[in-house]
Amino acid sequence: MIAARLRASGVHAVAEYASAEAATPGGAGTVAIGISASGKTEETTAALRRHRDAGSAAIALTNAPASAIAVAGTGVLDLMAGPEEGGVACRTFQHTLALLLALEDRLLGRDISRVPSVLRRAADATEDLLARRDTWVSAAGDLLTASGQPFLLAPHERLSSAEQGALVLRQGPRLPAHACETADWLHVDVYLTKSLDYRALFFAGSRFDDEAMGWMRDRGATVVAVGDDIADAKDTIRYPGDDDPEVALLTEVLVPELVAADVWGKG
Repeated sequence: MIAARLRASGVHAVAEYASAEAATPGGAGTVAIGISASGKTEETTAALRRHRDAGSAAIALTNAPASAIAVAGTGVLDLMAGPEEGGVACRTFQHTLALLLALEDRLLGRDISRVPSVLRRAADATEDLLARRDTWVSAAGDLLTASGQPFLLAPHERLSSAEQGALVLRQGPRLPAHACETADWLHVDVYLTKSLDYRALFFAGSRFDDEAMGWMRDRGATVVAVGDDIADAKDTIRYPGDDDPEVALLTEVLVPELVAADVWGKG
């Protein structure tokens, strides 16, 4: 997501799987960032070490600054997310996005006070969702998981919300959750609305929202909308600042995270 934002601003940036055999070679003039919440991800540690040995500036982002990845590169940034008792990276994910947004602003020469302002608004939005969780989490969870297979849609610019949301639903309550970019959904996942009891968490904000929702509406899908009011959604979850794409990027993933925790806790 950050790599795409940087490319749109004219910076040569790519995002790669650390396990890729055909990967960017690295070297002087390259900055490689390896991200591992635990600091023990074997392929990420190896990729960062490879970049370091090739002459890249190799920076580790980790919630475990004394771990293997911390010494694999040329520098380390502590995500400072604190212990994640459930074993699922949630605050760590949010903190990773925050640091990457700060990196983006630094590379583009923006005012360095901009991201802290965004983070303050995201923190307020997060606090709001947490304070009201008893009013929406259980109902949203019931709607999304009644069939045992939730789907998540998000705009390209915030696809990380759907991917992370699907991941926590797999990691916690072990549901076969699946993420898709909203426009791509029209080409690859729309077919499932005809044969399944289709239930979707719909992160609003794509110019393709209406078309995707039209198919789901016509085929009787159950939709929980996040971030905007969408006609015929069975439930809608709003929060302060949800009309700001960067606040949404940092905040909206809390919805599937709390739903996953609630469903997981119920066994």
